[in-house]
Amino acid sequence: MIEQIGIWVAALLTLCVYSFLYKDNPFYKVAEHLFVGVSAGYGIVLTYYQGFIPYVWEPLKKAYGGQYAEFVVIIPSLIGILFFTRFIPRYSWLVRYPIVFLFGIGMGISIPLSLQGFIFRQMHGTLSPFGLFSQKGAFDIFNAVLMLIGVVCTLTYFFFSVEHRGPVGIISKIGIIFLMIGFGSAFGNTVMGRVALLIERFDFLLTKWLHIL
Repeated sequence: MIEQIGIWVAALLTLCVYSFLYKDNPFYKVAEHLFVGVSAGYGIVLTYYQGFIPYVWEPLKKAYGGQYAEFVVIIPSLIGILFFTRFIPRYSWLVRYPIVFLFGIGMGISIPLSLQGFIFRQMHGTLSPFGLFSQKGAFDIFNAVLMLIGVVCTLTYFFFSVEHRGPVGIISKIGIIFLMIGFGSAFGNTVMGRVALLIERFDFLLTKWLHIL
């Protein structure tokens, strides 16, 4: 019984969302607001049980139990509380401090990971095949050379210190071709993903809800 109620709710909400294809209407707004509200509530509960309890409440309990080193959790807790000063106009400027900490930590973590994931690995993936030419077939060699040409031409397109004329202009135009191929494949992959979601929803409506298939 509960499963059937869930199927009906999911089906009706799906139809409410797809009703936006006709025009904006109250049914779509209900589904939209319900989604935002449920997501916000779920996020708050998740933050409470997976963030506040293990990283604030439990350490404070240990601190009051004699493990005084755990009192250090008060410092980040107070910094986090400063976010709520945004709702007090007189002290709203204090929100800048936790934002600075948040951005500083985020940049400190993301920059090394970005260098490792998007630059060093890309360089390794581009150049490493050339060290194994003797073990590669003709297609692998062609693929490695084509990849190197694409990387060099694409980077040349974004090199604005030299005017794009003559050989540099030709190389940058080739880079544009590689860029368009990359953007096209990314867009096609995105469309395929969305179509797969659409097919899944129709399969749900026709199979589990209407039992037509």
